[in-house]
Amino acid sequence: MGMYAAYGTNMDSEQMLGRCPHSPAIGTGWLDGWRVTFGGEEMGWEGAIATLAEEVGGHVFVVLYDLNKEDERQLDELELFDSGVYTKLTFRVHTLDGERLAWTYVLNHYEGGLPSARYLGLMADAAEKSGAPDDYVKDLRTRPCRNIAEF
Repeated sequence: MGMYAAYGTNMDSEQMLGRCPHSPAIGTGWLDGWRVTFGGEEMGWEGAIATLAEEVGGHVFVVLYDLNKEDERQLDELELFDSGVYTKLTFRVHTLDGERLAWTYVLNHYEGGLPSARYLGLMADAAEKSGAPDDYVKDLRTRPCRNIAEF
């Protein structure tokens, strides 16, 4: 099994249960030296989608899942991994139990653009449900975003 670090809507364990039913959430942690940003707006979705960018002093809250191979293949399909939308990168995740290696998806498109209000709300709700600190959730909820009607 591989350790997967979710930082977007996949932080929601209920959503992941439907997507990867054999791969439980096993904890939370932080990616140090990174920040959540958005990109790929030109791809035709309702707005830009979450990705990561390096940033000295940055921190990204993640939920860790112990993915088996079958669930990883299913998640790759849902995330359009084989079409080249994402690259998988491995990170050191800082947890209360020490460091763990985990992979996550990083968008293969330029940073920029605004996420939809709906998508940003789903990300903030997922972070809140999974125990992210209040200031982290507040930062997500107060980011600039688009109304879907703008597309």
